[in-house]
Amino acid sequence: MLTISPEASQAIRAILNASEAPDGSMFRISPQAQNGASPGGLVVSVTDSPAPDDQIIEGDEVEISVEPTAAMMLDDKKLDATVEGEQVNFSIEDQTG
Repeated sequence: MLTISPEASQAIRAILNASEAPDGSMFRISPQAQNGASPGGLVVSVTDSPAPDDQIIEGDEVEISVEPTAAMMLDDKKLDATVEGEQVNFSIEDQTG
């Protein structure tokens, strides 16, 4: 199952708090289709509520929803983030340990 690093949790909380999203909103990870074909990458968005079949992943005081196809792609991965000034860069890494 996808895990969320403390740094990613902190970045997600900061983004949600700074956005105009309503209370209870969360990040959602879904596949990005390439020309209507198979997924080519992942898209992160803010959603008011998860889709009914989304997997909910809990981090450090944060929850994200993950679309089922993306959940399979990320099963053994970790969502991490680095923050430089106001720039947040999310990355997907192999789980270690």
